[in-house]
Amino acid sequence: MNGTVARTLAGIGVALATALVLLGLAVAAFFNPWFVAFEQGRSDAAAFSGYSPDELRAATDGILGDLYVGSGDFGVAVHGQPVLDERERAHMRDVRGVFAGFWLTVLVAAAALVLARARSRGAAWFWRSAAAGATALGVAVVALGLLATVAFDALFEAFHRIFFAGGTYLFDPRTERLVQLFPDAFWFETSIFLAGLIVILAIAVRLFARRRLGGTGSGLSGPTPLPVERAR
Repeated sequence: MNGTVARTLAGIGVALATALVLLGLAVAAFFNPWFVAFEQGRSDAAAFSGYSPDELRAATDGILGDLYVGSGDFGVAVHGQPVLDERERAHMRDVRGVFAGFWLTVLVAAAALVLARARSRGAAWFWRSAAAGATALGVAVVALGLLATVAFDALFEAFHRIFFAGGTYLFDPRTERLVQLFPDAFWFETSIFLAGLIVILAIAVRLFARRRLGGTGSGLSGPTPLPVERAR
């Protein structure tokens, strides 16, 4: 493999790793007990579920605990009554598997990014690739956001079909707690916040990359200038 091909592949890898790490940071900012509690309050999850605020917190914290660090059986109960039925628990086990794969991918991407930065010694190609990955992610999120304004339900359905078997993620809001604890308004607002943070992070990385490239004497586009020997 010649140097040009290797550099191109390395650049693509850095761009992808940058996008994945930014996505991971944004997801971590919102899929945690503090933000979930805030957004459940805004989406009136207590009224939908019929739980008191304390019961709502106990049920939600139990589900989030199993999603990240618990046993993964999602058998949380309130006053001895299971919060989720078996079909809901099966779906959450699927979600746990998807999350585990996602976080593993993000960790690998972060490690690859650190290694590439060290090996490249901050060369111009590294920062151009990082900027390209951040920019591509930001543009993709803006495009999806515009699409969601006119077809949110269709986009939500398409997203779920990528990761889950058809029908396993559809629940009755009249009788099943999962969609009462996390109603449509919860997901709609969370999607807006998530998209906004991703765009902000993407812009920040691009600006930072531009500053680093300024220090190397090279811009975000175009070939790296070759040194010119002065005439004697």
